Amino acid sequence: MGVEISRLSNGLTIATETMPHVESVALGVWVKAGSRNEAKNQHGIAHLLEHMAFKGTENRSAWKIAADIEDVGGEINAATSVETTSYYARVLRDDMPLAIDILTDIMTSSKFDADELEREKNVVMQEIGAAHDTPDDVVFDRFTEAAFQEQTIGRTILGTPETVQSFSSADLRGYMDEQYSAERMVVVAAGGVRHDEFVREVEKRLGSFRSKSTAPEPDLSQYVGGDFREQRDLMDAQVVIGFEGRAYHVRDFYASQLLAMILGGGMSSRLFQEVREKRGLCYSVYAFHWGFSDTGIFGIHAATGRNHLKKLVPVILNELHEAARNISQEELNRARAQYRASLLMSHESAASRAGQIARQMLLYGHAVSTEELVERLSKITTERLTDLAGRLFLDTTPTVAAVGPVGSLMKFADVRQGLTTATASPRKIAV
Repeated sequence: MGVEISRLSNGLTIATETMPHVESVALGVWVKAGSRNEAKNQHGIAHLLEHMAFKGTENRSAWKIAADIEDVGGEINAATSVETTSYYARVLRDDMPLAIDILTDIMTSSKFDADELEREKNVVMQEIGAAHDTPDDVVFDRFTEAAFQEQTIGRTILGTPETVQSFSSADLRGYMDEQYSAERMVVVAAGGVRHDEFVREVEKRLGSFRSKSTAPEPDLSQYVGGDFREQRDLMDAQVVIGFEGRAYHVRDFYASQLLAMILGGGMSSRLFQEVREKRGLCYSVYAFHWGFSDTGIFGIHAATGRNHLKKLVPVILNELHEAARNISQEELNRARAQYRASLLMSHESAASRAGQIARQMLLYGHAVSTEELVERLSKITTERLTDLAGRLFLDTTPTVAAVGPVGSLMKFADVRQGLTTATASPRKIAV
């Protein structure tokens, strides 16, 4: 049946996709406000607000929120990202009105009780401590901080102990009032849902929700690049090497996704085969590309023992140069097949489909059909990918982040030198 879309008079967008043979409904409210929308003294408030979502409203206690959804066998949760916050549930189709009522109750009537807030601050403090104790979390946090220095887009989502402890109930309420508005929200459901019924239920509860946001637009990002290394007495080193990627809206976004798959998207990828299988230099290596509304980040993550660290980066740099010289049609076809299969498999999950539709509605203002995506992928050529690889990797400022026994890691100046086009000759970098 495809995606059906309605817009209420206050600007709220409602989208559904009916999956006739699915007995459950995945639904949620997605808000175009994440960690990037925080002022300097608000670092971590979006995440703390998400944590407080289920801690009580004017109509339900924290216990009753949990009990009401679990009494019908449902699930409820929330998540914060760089650019969005989401509140979502999954229930059987007959219990859809209850799930909407709970989610919209959270959006309109949260109490932000002071005692509950203090308890939840302690939970977030433990989360911050656990992240600090997890090297592969730390390395990605420091990676984004180095890539986007002194910018909100590069800051951790969790905040700092100092900022988290400083927030009051009034701060949370003020942030929500400023950032959450109908024009910046989408309500989405996928699964055993009827569009007209869903719209009626949402309109009853959010039809009068404030239309406009008073929040300023976040500052435009500027990729900077840089180097971060933290020496820790660990068995393994976590290393990320990255570059400025592409925003969701630009022509090269999907080409960047395919390039990441070719380089490190599976067991047949170049990095996995060359670095792990042939040379045994690490136990984990993969490439990734993250898109944002106005920028992106392309990276390679590897985890390796201290004895292999010295050889690891030169091999990776050689593979980046090789990607700028040659990508085969076979590799492109395989990456396309991987992307298409992932896309179609995600359509079999109501929860995955709801999240996918919500992100597309917030980014593009409409849902992107599978046919449209496949058509975009079909137009990408090997020549376009090698050209993109050259522009992404060569003669640009990289970002390097490493945590662990990193003393033998290639110096940042040598990494930069190793990525110049002058080195892009048949003579490879010494490994």
